[in-house]
Amino acid sequence: MVLGTTSGAGKSWLTTALCRYYSNLGLKVAPFKAQNMSNNARVVEGIDGAWGEIGSAQYFQALAARAVPEVRMNPLLLKPEADTRSQVVLLGQVSAELTALPWRGRSQLVWPQIAAALDALRAENDVVVIEGAGSPAETNLHASDIVNMRVARHAHARCLLVTDIDRGGAFAHLYGTWALLPEDERALIHGFVLNKFRGDASLLAPAPQHLQERTGVPTVATIPMQWHHGLPEEDGVFDDRTLTPGAVHTTVAVVAYPRISNLDEFQPLKNVPGLRLQWVRSPADVAGLRPTDWIVLPGSKATAADLAWLRAQGLDQAIAAHAGQGGAVLGVCGGLQMLGEALIDPEGIDGNAPGLGLLPLVTVFEPAKTVQRTSAAFGQLTGAWAPLSGVAAWGYEIHHGQTAQHPAMAAKGNVAREVMPGIAWQNPAGNVLGVYLHGLFEDAAVLHALFGAQAPTLETVFDGLAEGVARHFDPGVLDALIA
Repeated sequence: MVLGTTSGAGKSWLTTALCRYYSNLGLKVAPFKAQNMSNNARVVEGIDGAWGEIGSAQYFQALAARAVPEVRMNPLLLKPEADTRSQVVLLGQVSAELTALPWRGRSQLVWPQIAAALDALRAENDVVVIEGAGSPAETNLHASDIVNMRVARHAHARCLLVTDIDRGGAFAHLYGTWALLPEDERALIHGFVLNKFRGDASLLAPAPQHLQERTGVPTVATIPMQWHHGLPEEDGVFDDRTLTPGAVHTTVAVVAYPRISNLDEFQPLKNVPGLRLQWVRSPADVAGLRPTDWIVLPGSKATAADLAWLRAQGLDQAIAAHAGQGGAVLGVCGGLQMLGEALIDPEGIDGNAPGLGLLPLVTVFEPAKTVQRTSAAFGQLTGAWAPLSGVAAWGYEIHHGQTAQHPAMAAKGNVAREVMPGIAWQNPAGNVLGVYLHGLFEDAAVLHALFGAQAPTLETVFDGLAEGVARHFDPGVLDALIA
């Protein structure tokens, strides 16, 4: 099990790397995270043949393990809709009953399903690599814990505790986390991991030795900082240090509203030569964009609220101005809904709002949630998106809204071109495209059509991660964890 001293310490990264490392030994491996809080979700195999949702991190960990992603790998997914409210997804399906309960009230209700999912994965696999959440030493949450040490105790897991040394205070974080755990839980910690290290490793002495003298736990790995490891980010947007080297021919400006979802699907764009991926939060961020540059409205877990935020920043006018000069605009899922004329919410799912008016469409929110994998071919497109004409693409859909032509506008001849039935529409001028299909840029055919380029495959990324942990862990440690 991989625990962390904080969020962002590197738990997801290390879990993914270990899944591939153990798979490369010829073992049958599965990932597991009891509870994930993220609006980055993937559509996977569910119970009784139904599609379901899990956190993107566990989806990629399953691929690294060469396993089929499925809902037992992340039985509880919390998708934040506001600062104090999250939609609860249990074993892949939205649960209105659990969503309505207070945080601590859920634990005892969901633990039996979590334990059963973990036990089943343990029975079916040689190795299960478990990821914790946040820190295991949050004393205000310990009594209702269902994701860290309760899981570790249930599985008798051998735990690694990873910390981000780049932030400073790493040894204090490690010692403080260990010290706050009860004695029986401390005994499950088999090694400390220093992640994101920059500098001369010899300067770390004598801290690892002193830490081991106080805790009995060795520091088993010092992993260097890796800006370009290629694994999609789980919890945050990309920083400027990940921009493409060399001359930039296209800037892709992605609007980073507060409830952005599925941001990980843009990871492949970071690896396209000559393309700069930029996150946008104000009109100043899009000043100077050329018509050949893109503005992307990504998915959102609260479309109406994020649209209101976008307007409050003045980004609605900036997007309209870019589109008005023929600039390329792409909306994905919630972004597609924003591009239309109106959001209509008779059931109180998301909220009513006027759209940006760049596509003559209207979206109606429905209680039933579309969760499915989708494969379809684009029809004939024009303008900036013409290279996608005829391209067969695969991806996934996760949305409450159902979108269609605005009837009054259609009667007056203002009709969006439906270039993928029920999934994608284009404006007559050819520069604005809206799609419900997530994961487009993970499709090699789409990347090649748009940029004539091919990003490194996930297989290459996973093997690189596994090679890295094999090199930076002390000899024999990883094999001893599963002995």
